[in-house]
Amino acid sequence: MSLAGWSALILAGGAGQRFAGEGGGGKLLADLAGAPVIRRVAERVLGVGFAEVISVTGAADAPIRRALAGLDLSVSHAPAWSEGMAATLRSGIAALAPEAEGVCVFLGDMPLVPVELCPQLAEGVRRAGYAARPRVAGTPGHPVAFTRAAFADLLALQGDRGANALLAGRSDVAYLDTADRGALLDIDTPADLAAAARAWKA
Repeated sequence: MSLAGWSALILAGGAGQRFAGEGGGGKLLADLAGAPVIRRVAERVLGVGFAEVISVTGAADAPIRRALAGLDLSVSHAPAWSEGMAATLRSGIAALAPEAEGVCVFLGDMPLVPVELCPQLAEGVRRAGYAARPRVAGTPGHPVAFTRAAFADLLALQGDRGANALLAGRSDVAYLDTADRGALLDIDTPADLAAAARAWKA
C-alpha cells in the first residue's frame, strides 16, 4: 500500500534527563554507529515513502537541526516543549499538511523502530477508523498511525504524556502483532544505547 497521502512525525522535544544526567536532548544526539541517534531515526523514516516527514524539536532545537542537516524533511520547534510530550505532539499535528490523510508518529529515541510496518499500519487504521500500532507479545509499541479522525483529540492533549491515554480501551484501534522488538526499544540510558548499537550492527 502506498503512503503517498501520509505524513510522518518524529518527536524530538524532550530534554533526555535520564540519559547519564544530561540535559538538552543528550540521548538524541548520542552517537549510534557513526551518526546521531535522531539522524538514524530520520534516515529510516525517510526511506518509507511518506508524503512529508516533520521532526518536532524542543530542548535541543539548534543541535538537532544540525544533526538533521541535509535530510529531506522539515523541522518544527515546539515552544511549549517543557510541558512534556503532549506539547511536542500538538505542535507536530498542527504542522501537518492540510491534505494529510493520516500520520505515523515516531519517537526520536527509537532508532530500531520497524518502519517497514508502516504500510500495514496505514491499512489497519483505514479499517479500524482511528489508530493502529504494533504489538509485541501483548505490549503495544511504535510507531503509532492515526487517521484524521484522531487529530482533534491529539491537539487537545495536555501534560507530560503521549497518546496512550487516547488509545486504551478503544474499539477503533487496530493492533499489528510482530516479533520485532524494535517496536519497544527506546534509549533512556547509556546501557540502552549500547544495546541499540549491538542490535544496529547485527
